[in-house]
Amino acid sequence: MFGSFGWMELLLILIIVLIIFGAGKIPQLGEGLGKAIKGFKKSVNEADAIDVTPPVDATPAAPQQVTQSQAAPAADAPVQQGHQVKQG
Repeated sequence: MFGSFGWMELLLILIIVLIIFGAGKIPQLGEGLGKAIKGFKKSVNEADAIDVTPPVDATPAAPQQVTQSQAAPAADAPVQQGHQVKQG
């Protein structure tokens, strides 16, 4: 599995890891690595389950009609202020 790594090289790598992370962090690193590998294997083996069907209670909304009073005034229309009409 390790190819040309001998026991001396593996021991040297273990000592460097202990120096960098400390003895207290090694179990947490192993647990995180195990969960990552387990999650990766699970995602590779499972089929993608993407649900593209719309929900049953979702009904398409009818388009609303805009009346003349709701529409924006035209640029050339007179502007009303109170009861007076300005033309300009």
